[in-house]
Amino acid sequence: MKRVYLFCDNGMSTSMMAQRMQEVADKNNLPIECKAFSYKKIQDIIEETPLDCILIGPQTKFLYNEINEKYGDKIPVAVIDAADYGMMDAEKVLKKAIVQMKKFKNN
Repeated sequence: MKRVYLFCDNGMSTSMMAQRMQEVADKNNLPIECKAFSYKKIQDIIEETPLDCILIGPQTKFLYNEINEKYGDKIPVAVIDAADYGMMDAEKVLKKAIVQMKKFKNN
């Protein structure tokens, strides 16, 4: 099971995106778990659960460098595209996460 976790300010605004991404994964029989959290919990979550991809909400993209410096050597880190986020295009966001994981694995 691959874990794609989304992080934003309070974990609220990305909850809908994570839920929709989970629906896409389930519909396509993809072994992926999508959940959303506040970025303030990222350290605790990573210590408890091995993640396969970290997605950052566009409203907190200013955190990208800090999160990528801390975890980017072990886990792919990406910012969700603002247009995809605004349109709640869960399929597109999930596809981009899968591409990130494949690129990371090949490096």
